Amino acid sequence: MLIRYLEIHHFMNRVEDRATRTKRVLLEQACRIFAEKGFHETTVAEICSEAEANIAAVNYHFGSKKALYVEAWRSSMEQSLAKYPPDGGISPGAPPEQRLRGRITSLMQRVADMETHAFDIVHKEMASPTGLLTNVMQELLEPLRIEFRVLIAELLGKKATAQEIELCHMSIRSQCFGPLLRERRRKKAGHLRPARKCERLAAGVDVLAEHVTCFSLAGIGEMARTIAKRKRQPIGRPGK
Repeated sequence: MLIRYLEIHHFMNRVEDRATRTKRVLLEQACRIFAEKGFHETTVAEICSEAEANIAAVNYHFGSKKALYVEAWRSSMEQSLAKYPPDGGISPGAPPEQRLRGRITSLMQRVADMETHAFDIVHKEMASPTGLLTNVMQELLEPLRIEFRVLIAELLGKKATAQEIELCHMSIRSQCFGPLLRERRRKKAGHLRPARKCERLAAGVDVLAEHVTCFSLAGIGEMARTIAKRKRQPIGRPGK
């Protein structure tokens, strides 16, 4: 009786292991293909074929192509955030200037990482919107944006308005995304056309992150001095 139980238990573990592996491979292939083709041009059949899984596997493990699309972006972004923590490994007790450097460096590392599919999936989503990623992006990214705004508010001073904080936030993010997304697209399309000299990004991520940090701190410092001179009270704060 005990031997029979152990045989059944071993068999069930093998079945579970196969199911877990199938789900993992489906997700990996979905991330890659959605990043290459976008939602509309990707088929369930192609994902299952690349994952060497039964055509019904997507519905079994994820419920639908739409649900798999959402989970693919979530999985890719969560892996990226685990690889490059948002705080850049800087202690919460460190000076705000160091914490800003950590956040900028981490963000730029995530954008530059060619193994991460999340940014390419979003790029395809922007080109051909489905609206399917709105909620999951809000869920994962809004807390990071709030933390960034709170840090900027700390640097600007108590009199800073919500608009001033948001404008600084927008400026910093633009500097982080602009050159690296352009370089990312150039690398993706590298087999189609060579880059013009003006398009090539010579500096590494660390050099760019240091430049963006120094440039942003200089701008924030100037704004903080201007803000400190005025007498009126702030209008709203981040996260409120």
